[in-house]
Amino acid sequence: MTPPYRPNPLSTLIFASRWLQLPLYLGLIVAQGVYVFLFGKELWHLIMEAGHLGEQQIMLIVLGLIDVVMISNLLVMVIVGGYETFVSRLRLEGHPDQPEWLSHVNASVLKVKLALSIIGISSIHLLKTFIAAGALDGLPLCPPELMNAAASAANIGAARCSTLTSTGVLWQTIIHAVFILSAIGIAWTDKLMNSGNEPAKDAHRTH
Repeated sequence: MTPPYRPNPLSTLIFASRWLQLPLYLGLIVAQGVYVFLFGKELWHLIMEAGHLGEQQIMLIVLGLIDVVMISNLLVMVIVGGYETFVSRLRLEGHPDQPEWLSHVNASVLKVKLALSIIGISSIHLLKTFIAAGALDGLPLCPPELMNAAASAANIGAARCSTLTSTGVLWQTIIHAVFILSAIGIAWTDKLMNSGNEPAKDAHRTH
């Protein structure tokens, strides 16, 4: 039988400190709004310049839009899942729009989902890099003053210099592979921890 809770000033203070995270999650909501603005800006640019853009330029802009959406999904996962896990219950039981994953979210599940989301975002960036590298046809490296203009997706087809190097593309590929290995390691570690807890839970149920 669980003993009755007796408030302790120190433990109450420490537990209440979780509310210090609230401004952080509110800040992420503001960041979400910034990404909505960025998405609208890029979409408007695509619509207005569609007649003057090549297939590769349109593909790069669309991949940029997908990248914004995936980062926005990651923000929602961190805001909703992080608040539910580390701050306070959202009490969404019975809500028609409650996310399916929120009903069984915990620190381990959230960690794995975040790792998979980061891999997805990294994949989009790597695909954009491969498309841009193929469209630049061995152009010389841009000087610093032209880096920002040449890096724009709309300028890929008309670029006179490249912002990419073979070393940079190689390192981006290596970093993406490290993300994948890290996610596999996180999922494997989580599986080992859960498999170790299952016998203990079964033993507890039998008593």
